Amino acid sequence: MLAFLLASGRATAADVTVAVAANFAGPMRRIADDFAKQTGHHASLSVGATGTFYAQVENGAPFEVFLAADEATPKKLEENGLAVPGSRFVYARGKLVLWSAKAGYVDGGGAVLKVGRFAHLAVANPKLAPYGAAAIEALGALGVLDRLRPKLLYGESIAQTQQFVATANAELGFVALSQVAGAGDPPSGSYWVVPQSLYAPIVQDAILLKKGAASDAARALCDYLKSPAAKDVIRAYGYGVP
Repeated sequence: MLAFLLASGRATAADVTVAVAANFAGPMRRIADDFAKQTGHHASLSVGATGTFYAQVENGAPFEVFLAADEATPKKLEENGLAVPGSRFVYARGKLVLWSAKAGYVDGGGAVLKVGRFAHLAVANPKLAPYGAAAIEALGALGVLDRLRPKLLYGESIAQTQQFVATANAELGFVALSQVAGAGDPPSGSYWVVPQSLYAPIVQDAILLKKGAASDAARALCDYLKSPAAKDVIRAYGYGVP
């Protein structure tokens, strides 16, 4: 039966356009490759900040599936009639890390933040990127936000934030764990996994958008994201899964 379904899927293979929160770019590329092998469908990925994608969908962007970095944005799209009702689901639970490209720079307890001997601390724009909002919340919980605010260097997405650190435009920054230690790769530089008690849980929802309502490929991708194979990839990149 499975072989028949896969063969049928390949016979009617199609493209699906997917908006992907930047923190999830690495695992989604792996998942898209596996999805193509299993179904014949091709997932065309656009990577960026969750808030930016929300504005683009509002303005008619041709995305069919949206993988956000939070719960609130997909919920708002559903409430505003821009997504298929009842299609929203949790695909990952994110983890925030403080990272430096320099080995030994970030200690295991985040004390480097309280010492403050750095010129720039990279953070994703909290108005656009949920990981940026989590970083600001963590800095507040640690009692160092006001003192470090002049040193904050904002990226438009978590991907740009990582680039600021990787290219030494900032000595350290807050990024997603998946960007630092994904899929069994040894971590580069130094990092501290920020205790989840310091920020609200980063629950990441996916949703089928209105433009994908009639697309078998879009629905198939949503189903595949819930599969054991996809969850194995998601776990390998350091995420929690529902």
